[in-house]
Amino acid sequence: MPLTVHQFPCLSDNYGFLVRDEASGLAACVDTPESGAILRELKKLGWKLSLILNTHWHPDHAGGNADIVAATGAQVVGPAEVTRIASLDREVRGGDEVLLGETRFQVLESGGHTLGHIAYYDADDRIAFVGDTLFAMGCGRIFEGTAEQMWSSLQRIAALPDDTQVFCAHEYTASNARFALSVDDDPAVAARAEAVFAARDRGEATVPTTVGLEKATNPFLRAPKLAPRVGVTNGSDVDAFAAVRAAKDTFRG
Repeated sequence: MPLTVHQFPCLSDNYGFLVRDEASGLAACVDTPESGAILRELKKLGWKLSLILNTHWHPDHAGGNADIVAATGAQVVGPAEVTRIASLDREVRGGDEVLLGETRFQVLESGGHTLGHIAYYDADDRIAFVGDTLFAMGCGRIFEGTAEQMWSSLQRIAALPDDTQVFCAHEYTASNARFALSVDDDPAVAARAEAVFAARDRGEATVPTTVGLEKATNPFLRAPKLAPRVGVTNGSDVDAFAAVRAAKDTFRG
């Protein structure tokens, strides 16, 4: 039986994700950006929470852990870095697996934004929760890792099947699209940007996305093709990615 995903807005631009394994009825939340909103959604759905799945330690991803554990008794799973701000019941890293009833999440190493960042991938349902590693038409800032580490993490996600649904943690797509248009003149990028702007004007979410769509229109995954546009002529793929990331860091569009 499939995994049900319930997505809802949190804070100013985060998304919260509650997931339910339909075979067992067990539920989890992916990160805890806003405990009040998560608990309200749980009550509305009538789901009983058994797991918190953290992707990384930042407060808008693990800051609600204590309140939600107190209210639900859920067990907390995540990378070791989460202990910087919250307790963990189980530490996981790339290559591990987490079970939610009959749903099996593969833990993918996805460091770069933070050193120990991870993602959760349900291969049977082709669903990935990627935190702040990959965004729709964007990627996370490199706060703790290196460009090489982040590029490797993005390639790990890009290697998933093209129809994999990618649930990223923020609604950044309109600003990402404006940047993409500044470095990439591919018609597919322009078409997607137009669709993104129209969706946001209607108040619609642009998350989830898919691996295939990101490979076709995300400038960070397309970085090697954009190397000349960002001033890289004889560098590696990592050099091209680093240049695109640096351009986005200073972009004011």
